[in-house]
Amino acid sequence: QVQLVESGGGLVQPGGSLRLSCAASGNSFSRAVMDWYRQAPGKQRELVASITSRFSTHYVDSVKGRFTISRDNAKNTVYLQMNSLKPEDTAVYYCRFTGVPGLFWGQGTQVTVSS
Repeated sequence: QVQLVESGGGLVQPGGSLRLSCAASGNSFSRAVMDWYRQAPGKQRELVASITSRFSTHYVDSVKGRFTISRDNAKNTVYLQMNSLKPEDTAVYYCRFTGVPGLFWGQGTQVTVSS
């Protein structure tokens, strides 16, 4: 079992920045693929960004150039730096662990972009 604890969400004005963190338990973090998903009210959950064990990254088109995913294997933590935030980025953000011993989700953290 892997436990994921997200933090860093909150209320921010358009154009502002936030950094989300997701800390994982266990000793297989460095070999896992880590993803950030988000789900806005009334919408399906969507993949925002991914980072592999080799630090290869992938982003959905709507966040390219604004969001950066990174990982610190020494801290078992994945980050999502979000800049130039827009109202349409408002959602609950979830991290996901894919590796040994399976697939696990965090509890989510709310991000609200509003003036």
